[in-house]
Amino acid sequence: MQADVAVIGVGTMGSMALWQLAKRGISVLGFEQYGVGNDRSAAGGESRLFRTAYMEGQEYVPLLQEARHLWKELESEAGTSLLTLNGGLMIGNPNTEVMKNVLKSIEVFNLEHEILDGKYAEQRYPQHRLFSEDIMILDKNAGFLRPELAVISAADRAECLGAKIYRYTRVKDIQSDKLGVTIATDEEEYRVGKVLITTGPWTGKFLPGSKQVYEARRLVLTWFSAKDIEMFKPDRFPIFARMRKGFRLTGTPTLDGTMVKASNTKDPDYVEEPANLNRDVKVDELRTVSDAVRELIPGLQPDPVRASVYMDSYSPDDHSVIGSVPGMENVLIASGFSGHGFKMSPVIGKITTELLIDGKTSYPINHLSPNRFFQNVSST
Repeated sequence: MQADVAVIGVGTMGSMALWQLAKRGISVLGFEQYGVGNDRSAAGGESRLFRTAYMEGQEYVPLLQEARHLWKELESEAGTSLLTLNGGLMIGNPNTEVMKNVLKSIEVFNLEHEILDGKYAEQRYPQHRLFSEDIMILDKNAGFLRPELAVISAADRAECLGAKIYRYTRVKDIQSDKLGVTIATDEEEYRVGKVLITTGPWTGKFLPGSKQVYEARRLVLTWFSAKDIEMFKPDRFPIFARMRKGFRLTGTPTLDGTMVKASNTKDPDYVEEPANLNRDVKVDELRTVSDAVRELIPGLQPDPVRASVYMDSYSPDDHSVIGSVPGMENVLIASGFSGHGFKMSPVIGKITTELLIDGKTSYPINHLSPNRFFQNVSST
């Protein structure tokens, strides 16, 4: 055995798992087909939202609360700033499912918040145009993350603690058995006790029968100029998310003093082959987000000044899959985060470490079980 554990894919989740495994003194190898912090995974775009009053369901709140503490722990170890808590606005009709989820999260977990509506909401945050049915919910423990720097910081900490990362090393195949797992790369083979697969859009290449479970999807991020950039600085413009008429507009304040990020993340396109991701942005894609910004954030110039493309792995129910795959010995997966996983990545790293080393976790993840999708998967 060359290591106790190997992590395939040193991106969002893989970097955090390496950090947590190394912190526990586990001998661990990481395999990354590109460089650490690359833009071919879910960790692109310079910022990611951090929310605790959660649109996707109250069951995530305990994970997000723990993730907040772990982000601060990583910041302390790495000596850098990764999470800025400037608040978050969830905006929409309170009778919609996503806003009901936010309100339920607040009620069940007694989250710090404010509910704003009418003229007061418009006066407090005039950057947003509200409609008669809309309310604003201010999540006071929300903000934004620096994704590329976060991945690099976690990987660096893992290496400082003894992990070995093989960069620009493509894993071709894994063969699992009762005694361990053999990993075949383009250069050589490695033998380890257990494997964690955190390959995001490439997950389907490693798990037989999983292509109907995981889909790679293409998301377009866009940035806009402001008529008055002072109105969009972090102390005056919280992160935001709102659903309206078939699109979901999310965004962050200006990080560089020139541009504001606002993107449509509703119904991303299917990607047939992740290695051939189309990075060209179509005019219709720009027009859709431009129309949304014109309607909802009138203080921004409505034509994007920058656009970029990245991928993520989606599951059929838009919730992630964490745990062992039936029929595959000594193999664990953490994938299918469906566009809302980055914020909780440190706690996912801790959960996968517990599952790999202790065989169980203290965190509530029953709703993320692989048994939802995998029944009779056997190793190839």
